[in-house]
Amino acid sequence: MNYGLRLVTKYLLGLDRANRNFVVYPDDTFVISYPRSGSTWTRFLLANLVWPDKSVSFANLDQLVPATSSVSNRALNRISRPRIIKCHNYFDHRYQNVIYIVRDPRDVVLSEYRYSLKVRMIPDGYPMESFVSRFIKGEVNEYSSWKESVGTWLAARGDRDSFLLLRYEDMVEHTTRELAKIARFLNIDASPERLSQAAERSSADNMRALEKKEGDSWIVTKGKRKDIPFVGKAKAGVWRSSLTKAGVWQIENAWGPLMTTLGYELTCDAAPHKGSKRIYEMTVARPVGGASDDPARTRATAFELKKDF
Repeated sequence: MNYGLRLVTKYLLGLDRANRNFVVYPDDTFVISYPRSGSTWTRFLLANLVWPDKSVSFANLDQLVPATSSVSNRALNRISRPRIIKCHNYFDHRYQNVIYIVRDPRDVVLSEYRYSLKVRMIPDGYPMESFVSRFIKGEVNEYSSWKESVGTWLAARGDRDSFLLLRYEDMVEHTTRELAKIARFLNIDASPERLSQAAERSSADNMRALEKKEGDSWIVTKGKRKDIPFVGKAKAGVWRSSLTKAGVWQIENAWGPLMTTLGYELTCDAAPHKGSKRIYEMTVARPVGGASDDPARTRATAFELKKDF
């Protein structure tokens, strides 16, 4: 069987994965993040926001907010437009409407470590310092490094109204407020009740209960270790008590400037380079849709550098 025929056969049987090879439409909206940054939770929030009358679960999540790493091209093509699509891809010029979720890399590495244990990519007892080094080099998954993912999107799209930057930490602390930003981005007139309902239905406790019920059938957790849950603590700042000082230093020393740009306070002698303020001003301090005196209309209002993270 030649290569072209194999591709067609895999497509017809739904055996391929969309990944980066799928048709992009101008009305598509993408939910993008580096892995282990809260994208699955965001998918639940979005699904419960957009379809408040549906019972959202892991069983139907890929029909509502499909993940390109999980669904086939054929399945993705069958999703009704306008589509909301989740992926972890670094910058792709075809993606015009983007909700980007960023998370403190010091927490990301811990979540990535736990997930690597769950899927048996590393053995129990694997040295954290070794994992952090691989994490910084972009060797722990197929999506390169945290800096390359976050940095490429910020640099290319940070000044556009079609790019919404949200921090996981702010979503945890002020879920309905950050979800309201998503609703405005999607042109959804969501009442406070609708926002609260979406947040409650997408809570970590509800997701954990669904994982226990559907974990054996969901493509991401099927056949994986059951003693390590996919849905973690859903907290910010766990690195302060769980990541070694050496690991913290490694990450801050490698990515200090970008972390500071995003409002993440450094704890080691890894001072950010001058010049990072420009991206902050372009991406964080700019109102959605132009100038506005309404704080609720300001993009990424939670990136106040005076706060302690």
